[in-house]
Amino acid sequence: MRILSEITTTLLLHMKNTRFTPHFFLIGFIILLSLSAFSYADEIALIPNPPEKYTVMKGDTLWDISSKFLKNPWQWKELWKNNTQIQNPHLIYPNDTIYFNFINGTPQFNLSRPANLQSDKTCILKPSDYEKGRQTFLLDKNNKVLPCVRESEIEKPINLIPYDKIAKFLTSPKIVSEEELNNAAYVIGFQNDHLMAGKSDNIYVKNVTEIANSYTIYRAGETYRNVDTNELLGIEAKYIASATRLNNDGDDIVKLTITKSAAEIRIGDRVMPNHEIENTLNFFPNPPEKMVNGHIIGIQNGMAFGGLYDVVVINKGSDDGLIVGHELTIYQKGKHIVNTINNKDEIDLPDEISGKIMVFRPFEHLSYALVMQTNHDIHRLYKVKTN
Repeated sequence: MRILSEITTTLLLHMKNTRFTPHFFLIGFIILLSLSAFSYADEIALIPNPPEKYTVMKGDTLWDISSKFLKNPWQWKELWKNNTQIQNPHLIYPNDTIYFNFINGTPQFNLSRPANLQSDKTCILKPSDYEKGRQTFLLDKNNKVLPCVRESEIEKPINLIPYDKIAKFLTSPKIVSEEELNNAAYVIGFQNDHLMAGKSDNIYVKNVTEIANSYTIYRAGETYRNVDTNELLGIEAKYIASATRLNNDGDDIVKLTITKSAAEIRIGDRVMPNHEIENTLNFFPNPPEKMVNGHIIGIQNGMAFGGLYDVVVINKGSDDGLIVGHELTIYQKGKHIVNTINNKDEIDLPDEISGKIMVFRPFEHLSYALVMQTNHDIHRLYKVKTN
């Protein structure tokens, strides 16, 4: 819209300072209408032939539902804002029906909810009754069993995204610099002459510079480098265990007890204090305000390729303007072919859109992102950029 406004202003100034005929004015008006339609199409991008309605099912996410109507699911709120039935577009429940229509030429969503089950009877059948078997029933004056209302848990609103897919990545692992890893405290020994430690074991940690109540034990994981320059961007600190402090046994030695472990703790594993991290879960995907061009340089869980709802690492982070919720488009590099028809020239075919990702945990130079949409398997070195 800003671009349209600037073009309109420029055109009007030009018309003001130029002698023009009615035909010129008509042409200008047609151009403005075309630009307006183009601008609106940019703002609200619908898929071809969107459905007239959709009934929400368990397991759906707002992203899934948006994708059934919109090319850019983050534009959900734009279609929802004219609906007066509900103030919060995030509070959508299973069995709700969403209607898509045009009102005065403007596309929008409306919501219909199933009528609440009502009864003037006092018989209520609770979950324990139909799980264990009901023993007594209410009878009418003719000794016939009265109908009962079945009581069940209140439906919870559907999630924006499948949070269970990213939950473990919100705190661990994390991306650190080489300096952070080298300067971190480290495991120097175990109680009772153990060679390794696990849950409930006690360990000794040296080089502790910050006393805290709880710590996380890490091990150096994958090293991430810039695709073009090979510059070191960060090292993944792989989660090994969680521990709490027992006491200080020296100027820089702390005794910890292991409360949870994903692997056996070894001598030399790095130890970092836990800090309260405020994780943003109430967000909706949206595009970055500026152009971002990057690559997928890692796929979590040791996978050779990724798919829907897998976590990937991209070589762009907060230094590049990325924040939680930013959406980027995935591109597969176009094939390099030989033109066998004319002079056997070598040609690079255009890059193909492969899906979309959403950044959920940005670091300085890298970010964790969730694959929200994909046409096929996602591989390392696929491009990601602002759509």
